[in-house]
Amino acid sequence: QVQLVESGGGLVQAGGSLRLSCAASGRTFSSYRMGWFRQAPGKERAFVAAISWNGGRTYYADSVKGRFNISRDNAKNTVYLQMNTLKPDDPAVYYCAAVDLHKPGLYEFDYWGQGTQVTVSS
Repeated sequence: QVQLVESGGGLVQAGGSLRLSCAASGRTFSSYRMGWFRQAPGKERAFVAAISWNGGRTYYADSVKGRFNISRDNAKNTVYLQMNTLKPDDPAVYYCAAVDLHKPGLYEFDYWGQGTQVTVSS
């Protein structure tokens, strides 16, 4: 099992940047593929980005491609989401997620953090 704790959310102006962090504890961090999802009020939770166990491969939703960057530091048991050029469509609760690296399915994750709120002011 793995426990996930997000941090770094907050209020930012449109066009600004934020970096989210997700600290993992429990099983060996490099055993997991990691991801970020978000859920806006009244909407379903949506995939944002994912990263392979060693950081060699990354995947992004079309809505954030070119603006967001996912990375991980296995020595620190942490995954990051650098969000740039934030838009009015980006506000949501952002969730960190993990899944065993051997499990198939890019969007299938088994472990979730409690989320961190991102708000964008115009």
